Amino acid sequence: MNKVIAVDGPSGAGKSSLAKLVGKKLGFLHVDSGALYRIVTWQCLVHNVDTSDPEAVAACTANVEVEFVPVDGRIQYKVNGEDPGDRIRMPEINKHASPVATVKAVRDKVTAWLRSLVKFGDIIVEGRDITTAVFPDSPARFYLDAAPEIRAARRQKEEVEKGIAKQSVEDVKASLLARDKIDSSRQHAPLRMAEGVFKIDNSFCTLDEVVQMVLDNLPADWKK
Repeated sequence: MNKVIAVDGPSGAGKSSLAKLVGKKLGFLHVDSGALYRIVTWQCLVHNVDTSDPEAVAACTANVEVEFVPVDGRIQYKVNGEDPGDRIRMPEINKHASPVATVKAVRDKVTAWLRSLVKFGDIIVEGRDITTAVFPDSPARFYLDAAPEIRAARRQKEEVEKGIAKQSVEDVKASLLARDKIDSSRQHAPLRMAEGVFKIDNSFCTLDEVVQMVLDNLPADWKK
């Protein structure tokens, strides 16, 4: 059976950077679960769906099809044959992603997509319910966190580097905290730290140090 490393944590905790580096070191494919929720959100907005209406969101989600392609150490997502790229990283998507992600039909579909990806090989999956709902039986589960102001600064820096920054650090922090509240209090698969996961607070750690913590805490027979 192919191996799964599961990584959870709030926005801006550094999950993507961690997953990419660990995946590269181990030869695991990086899977960004959040991008799938963003894709569903993007499609809802494209089709003028009221994201505060769960039934409308569920109906739209039923028609969303995503193609999965292993490329360059990650699973690439394509919609209608095209990678959505930074279109799913814009502030407007951020604003609507959390309410969309609370809809059970959305979570069920994304969970099914994620579980299907083990057919491509060993994977490292990052998100908010990977250790609790998607792959709760993985022997390699991690919860990554950092102080809100540090997470906000990282996210804003990332947006500047991508040329999509439209918010100050304080605005980004407010957005992250609002999303944390929604994600932690939603009825279906809320963000929480599962029992038995290895928690890493990387507020004052380098990325290399965090990567090493993950590598050191993998099952013994997984280590290379």
